[in-house]
Amino acid sequence: MELIQIYQIFHKAYGPQGWWPLSKGRNQTKHHSGPPSDSHDRWEIIVGAVLTQNTSWTNVEKAIENLNRAKLMDRDNLRKATVWKISELIKPSGYFRQKAERLKIIADYFSMHLKEGTIPAREELLKVKGIGPETADSILLYAFDQPYFVVDAYTRRIFSRLGLIDKDASYDKIQGFFMENLKEFRGKKKIEMFKEYHALIVEHAKRHCRTKAECGGCILKNQCRNAS
Repeated sequence: MELIQIYQIFHKAYGPQGWWPLSKGRNQTKHHSGPPSDSHDRWEIIVGAVLTQNTSWTNVEKAIENLNRAKLMDRDNLRKATVWKISELIKPSGYFRQKAERLKIIADYFSMHLKEGTIPAREELLKVKGIGPETADSILLYAFDQPYFVVDAYTRRIFSRLGLIDKDASYDKIQGFFMENLKEFRGKKKIEMFKEYHALIVEHAKRHCRTKAECGGCILKNQCRNAS
């Protein structure tokens, strides 16, 4: 089964996801499609990409709401805040002390090393403490509209169960598999498709392809070698 067929099945079943969710400065995040409209949106995506490490998006939303209320979604305000204060606000996201430290480091990086609107190089992002491949690619794809396919635990789980990848393959190898098999897409269409595909993978994993699979009603059950 080809990757584009799976994308089409997901899209038909679940519809457009409008990802990445953004708060627009409100105390509630809402789904949003297309590129970030301003620097606030871009920074919120970067913060969200860090906060979502090892937790669900529901928990991230709570942390973002807290940051908005405290006026710490502003990058300069966050840089001035103590790690303790940030930690208290982002507790819902888990690993809050570690993530607070990382947010301050990343805020410094974007403030000190990049002019507003400059697109960071992937290799430079990966040198920043707290930014691994998945976080870097989420930032590049969603905040800067760069064509990097994001590989997360859901991607690994779904496509290994389908027999298309090795569950123990490296991040770069899995990403390369997607990039190679979706290379017919170009420009803006490629970027928007990568965003939508990643969001649809998340949606499918939440509904069916959990750690313990919920195969009843799964739209890929007939293709999955792990189905019960």
